[in-house]
Amino acid sequence: MRIGVPTEIKNHEYRVGLAPAGVRELVHHGHTLLVQAGAGLGIGASDADYAAAGATIVPEAAEVFAKAEMIVKVKEPQLAECKMLRPGQLLFTYLHLAPDPEQAEALMASGCTAIAYETVTAADGSLPLLAPMSEVAGRMSIQAGAHHLEKAQGGRGVLLGGVPGVAPGKVVILGGGVAGTNAAHVAIGSGADVTIVEKSLARIRYLDAIFNGRAKTVYSTVDAVETLVATADLVIGSVLIPGASAPKLITRAHLKQMMPGSVIVDIAIDQGGCLETSRATTHDAPTFVEEGVIHYCVANMPGAVARTSTLALNNATLPYALALADKGWKKAVAADAGLKNGLNIHEGKIAYKAVAEALGRTADYRSADACAA
Repeated sequence: MRIGVPTEIKNHEYRVGLAPAGVRELVHHGHTLLVQAGAGLGIGASDADYAAAGATIVPEAAEVFAKAEMIVKVKEPQLAECKMLRPGQLLFTYLHLAPDPEQAEALMASGCTAIAYETVTAADGSLPLLAPMSEVAGRMSIQAGAHHLEKAQGGRGVLLGGVPGVAPGKVVILGGGVAGTNAAHVAIGSGADVTIVEKSLARIRYLDAIFNGRAKTVYSTVDAVETLVATADLVIGSVLIPGASAPKLITRAHLKQMMPGSVIVDIAIDQGGCLETSRATTHDAPTFVEEGVIHYCVANMPGAVARTSTLALNNATLPYALALADKGWKKAVAADAGLKNGLNIHEGKIAYKAVAEALGRTADYRSADACAA
């Protein structure tokens, strides 16, 4: 199979779909790799590194899209890239379509088949291709929040760890999944006063066991969220419904009860955000203020630590990329029900129910089984 790796063009996106080691593995399996010139510079990988791994270096994205049978990316295709996709072509990347009708329409218009990293599932129902970036974003959320709590950044002037004689900052984490758990690890390490809000009792028991009293756990209710965010210095929003729009746990009314200069980091922004007031920001302008509360809503947080993120992501995606290339996508999804769950778009139709419902396009919904038949 001819596999293309274009340079990412989203604002401050330095990751790359395949590192040189991944390219070498696919070449070893007999596939042809087309890598756009400069695609790996953000992770310190030169064109020479890719050529040494067996790739053909292609100067322009248009040529990569025109010649490749499968495109492997990191972030959702921008509209200019959607226009280069074609019927019969396979796209393998993060999509996050639920809050992005414009992208969904463009992908449907292209006629391509698109498999989204974020809805691929493992046998236990977990999300193996979302997990690495959730780990990165969760850990980054605390350092980003701590920075914006500084007075020079408009924050309350609170040090999360406090000092002897001064209480530590209060961190409230909404959602105890992969991102929330990783945020808690870093927040605890900083010395903060940490509370995790979670609705799964099984997960609450797990969190209590691993943190052994170093973080408090609270069952998620409207009352609990309202009470806790009102006194928080830093709130981390890390709730997730696979493929669907994130629930809005924090309203404008909640913000009005929070302390001026407090900070909210919305990790769920890729799926529309878990705040009523959230809107996607970039690394160029990462924050905005609503009701005196600083919002950090960067939609590609892990792009800032591109090398770590790319290597972590490739560890997870490479086995799936190999399966898709070795077998073809129809045989690959037939052999792996979890990979089939990644099928979001096929031949102008939405193939994932939660995405269709979020976009109000249930009439277009076709099951992955029907698409792969």
